[in-house]
Parts: sequence; C-alpha cells; structure tokens
Amino acid sequence: MATASLEDATLDELRAALAPVVAANAAFDGWSPQAVDMAAGQLGVDPDVARAALPTAVDSIDAWFAHVDRVMTESLPVEQLAAMKIRERITALVEARLAAVAPQREALRRALAILAMPQNLVRATRLGWRSVDLMWRLAGDTATDYNHYTKRGTLGAVYAATVTVFLDDESEGWVETRAFLARRIDNIMQFEKAKAKLLGRASSERRLSLSRFVGRLRYPAV
Repeated sequence: MATASLEDATLDELRAALAPVVAANAAFDGWSPQAVDMAAGQLGVDPDVARAALPTAVDSIDAWFAHVDRVMTESLPVEQLAAMKIRERITALVEARLAAVAPQREALRRALAILAMPQNLVRATRLGWRSVDLMWRLAGDTATDYNHYTKRGTLGAVYAATVTVFLDDESEGWVETRAFLARRIDNIMQFEKAKAKLLGRASSERRLSLSRFVGRLRYPAV
C-alpha cells in the first residue's frame, strides 16, 4: 500500500501496511513501541495512530504473521499447488512461509521468545493454529471430523521443530532445514497412511459386526 493511501486507511489496512516494516525494525529494536514509531515514520503515519493500530508487541507479531501468511499464499497460486502431490504441497507451503520470514530471522527469534511467555501462550496457540490451518486448506484438505484436528496438530509440531532448525541454519539454501523438513513430512505421511489403514480396518469390523447382528435378528439361534 502506497504511503499516500494510508491517510484514509482503516486500522486493519494500517496494520497490514505497518506489520512488515515493524518486523524489519524489530530485528534491532525488539517488538517495542519504538519499532512501531520507526515504522510509522518510514510510512509517513502519525505515531499515535500507528500505536493505536498495534498497541502491544503481540499485536504487532500477530499482524506480521498474517502478512507472512499472505506472502506464502500469493507465492503459490492454486493452479500450481493443484499440480502437486499432497506431500509436495505441504512441503512447498512450509518452505514458502520460511522464505517469507527469512529476511527477518532475528525478528522471528524475538517474536517466538515473546510468544513463549506464559501470559501469551493462548494467543501463541491461536496464531500457530491459524497458520497450519491455512496451509492444510491451501493443500486441499477438507476434513471436518477429528482428522481436521490431528492433521493440524501434527503439522504444527513439525513446523515448530522446523523453525527451530531454520533459525540456526547457516547452510547454503537452508539445506539442513530442507532435509529436516523432508524427514518430518515423511513422518506425517506415514502417520496418515497408518491412520487411514487403522480406520479402514475398524470400519470394516464395525460393518461385519452389524451384519452379524442383523443376521441374528433374522435368523435367531435355537
């Protein structure tokens, strides 16, 4: 969004514009009011208005994570994802999100430290769920039963572990992170296959039991 258009921007539009600039400053100044003030100055926004849009560190982090999700989504059009297998979609989405935060790894490190504070754990959980839910939906998942929750919980754990590796990965092209992610995605796929097989067996056994029960109703033992 151009600076001139921010004069009449809503608070949501202002948050979206400020978020990546605040993140760039947070690498040096932390997720502080000063980082918000600097971002406001760079965008020509009244500092008081900027602070009203992003009143706390967690609000700034929330807005930045939403920005990262938008960048991830835009980098992988639906038609591009549709041509991939499911494991390739998940891998591509995680890598796209990492690429979006890569320029601000120090800001990410500081953000995670803030979100790990006890008073922020509920908000941190919501933010993490929002991102993994988006990744699964972009990957084409439409599950609404408990699979909806297990898939997101598993990917959330994988993503969190991958970010930990990513933050200290100095290898060219994040080779170590990519290898780690590939192994973890393998684990997810194996888990999903085993779960599907188990559920299929349980469903078959239920049908067989029902069939026997109906048969006994029709032909009772004498």
